[in-house]
Amino acid sequence: MKISVDKELCTGCELCADICPDIFEMQGETAEAYANNDPVPEDMQDCAREVSDSCPAGAIPITE
Repeated sequence: MKISVDKELCTGCELCADICPDIFEMQGETAEAYANNDPVPEDMQDCAREVSDSCPAGAIPITE
């Protein structure tokens, strides 16, 4: 599984980093999310799916 952040859609709400801090961190002056695990380790895939489903901007797609 791979997960990414669409910088065009990201609003910087920080929900992803709150839910799954081992995968997401906020970067830059505009507080954009950054996915720092590629591919996502198997033990973190449920967390990654929750983030993708929860993102209010729909900015976090998953590729299986």
